[in-house]
Amino acid sequence: MVYESRLKNQQADALFEAILLIDNEEECYRFFEDLCTVKEVQAMSQRFEVAKLLKAKKTYNEIEAETKASTATISRINRSLNYGADGYELIFKKLGISVEDK
Repeated sequence: MVYESRLKNQQADALFEAILLIDNEEECYRFFEDLCTVKEVQAMSQRFEVAKLLKAKKTYNEIEAETKASTATISRINRSLNYGADGYELIFKKLGISVEDK
């Protein structure tokens, strides 16, 4: 079965094709520094950290204290982990982060 994203359009295709051409961390930093604001990259980094902590079974209070993410953000990420497109799960597997069944 082929996954059909709600985000899919020509502009998103072009962006993701460009991201897939990145060879290393330095290139990644350089591209995202030009593409995004510092706040946007910080927000994405925070969300990813929240997702990892949720997978580690940390409580909302622990995650809020560690990441400074709002409970609304934590809840949204938790919904993505449970009912989303499994994007976090794909990356967790590639990174060797323990993935539990939904």
